[in-house]
Amino acid sequence: MGLSIGIVGLPNVGKSSTFNALTRSASAQSANYPFCTIDPNKALVNVPDARLEALAKIVKPEKIQYSSVEFIDIAGLIKGASAGEGLGNQFLAHIRECAVILHVVRCFEDSNVVHVNSAINPLADIETIELELILADVQSLQKRLERLEKLAKSQKDAQVQLQLARALLAHLEEMQPVSTFAHKDHPYFETLNHELRFLSAKKVIYAANVDEEHVRVLNDYALQVQALAKERGARFVSLCAKLEEEMVDMSAQEAQEFLESLGVAQSGLEQIIQLGFQELGLISYFTAGVKEVRAWTIAKGSSAPVAAGVIHKDFEKGFIRAETIAYGDFIAYGGEQGAKEKGALRIEGKDYIVQDGDVMHFRFNV
Repeated sequence: MGLSIGIVGLPNVGKSSTFNALTRSASAQSANYPFCTIDPNKALVNVPDARLEALAKIVKPEKIQYSSVEFIDIAGLIKGASAGEGLGNQFLAHIRECAVILHVVRCFEDSNVVHVNSAINPLADIETIELELILADVQSLQKRLERLEKLAKSQKDAQVQLQLARALLAHLEEMQPVSTFAHKDHPYFETLNHELRFLSAKKVIYAANVDEEHVRVLNDYALQVQALAKERGARFVSLCAKLEEEMVDMSAQEAQEFLESLGVAQSGLEQIIQLGFQELGLISYFTAGVKEVRAWTIAKGSSAPVAAGVIHKDFEKGFIRAETIAYGDFIAYGGEQGAKEKGALRIEGKDYIVQDGDVMHFRFNV
C-alpha cells in the first residue's frame, strides 16, 4: 500500500530492539550509545491474523499469505534535532515519509544502559521528541509563507491560503502540534498538509518499553505514558523489547507458552502491528483456494473493483462482479459450498464497499 510506520524516540530507549523483534531479525544493530542506527532500517512485517489459520483449516491450502506493514527504524532524536543536532534533519525527513509514528518511550531502569538525559522521565522524553517535530514544522511552514506572501500580491487564492498558513504558524509557535489545529477543516489545510507533510500532524502510537517484571502490571513510568495517550486520544501499548527480541528464535508454540508463563495473552509486538495496521486505515479481505489462503490489504472504504485491482490491475479494469462471503459465514458453514447452500454467498457489483474479512472471488473480462 506504500504506507509505513516510523519508530522514533530518544537514543537508548529500545527502538532498534523493538525493530529487531518486529522483523524477527537482528538487522538493526543494538548498542549502548546514541546514533548506532545510522541509516533507517526498513522491513515488511506480517500482520498477525488468526482468521487466516481458521480459513486454512477448512480450505487446506498449500500456503498462507498474510497482510503486511512496513516499519522503519529511525535513529534516535535528541533536543535540537530540528536545528541539526545529533543526526538532525535527515532523520526528520525520514519521518515525513511515514504515515504513522510509533513513539517508543523508555519506562525501565537499568544502570547499564545510559539515558541521554541522565534520568528516566517518560513525559519529558516525549515532550523533547514532540517539540522537535513541532519546530521542524515551523521551519517548513515559514518557507511556504515566504512564497505565499509573494503570490498573495497578485492571486486571491493565495491570500486565503496565506491567512490560514499564518494562523497555523501562530498555533505552532505556541508549541502546539498541527494535530490540534482548530481549522483542519479549511479547504486549503489538506493541500498544505499534503505538500509539507507536517510531522506533528501524524497519528501516534505510544509504546512504553518496560522491564520484565512490569510486563503484566505496569510501573509508574508506563502508567504516565498510558494516561497521556488516553488524554490525547492516541493508541497505547506496553512491551518489554528485550524479552520480545529474545523470543525471536523461539517457535510460535514456545513463544506462546513463554507469554502465558508471564501472564500475558498477546505479545506487545503483535499489538503494535495490529494497531499500526488499523491506524494506517487498512483492512484485509481474503481469497481462499487450494493454492493459497491470502489476505489482501486495502484502504478502509474501498470499492469491490479497487479491491480486485490490488490482485491485478486487469481485474479492476474488467470488473464484472464479486462473489462475496462474510468471514463469519464462511467459517460457520464450513467453506464456500456450505455458504452457497445456506444462501450466504452474495453477488456484489461495482458500488459494493468491501468489509474487513470478506472472502471474495472476482469475475472480470480480460
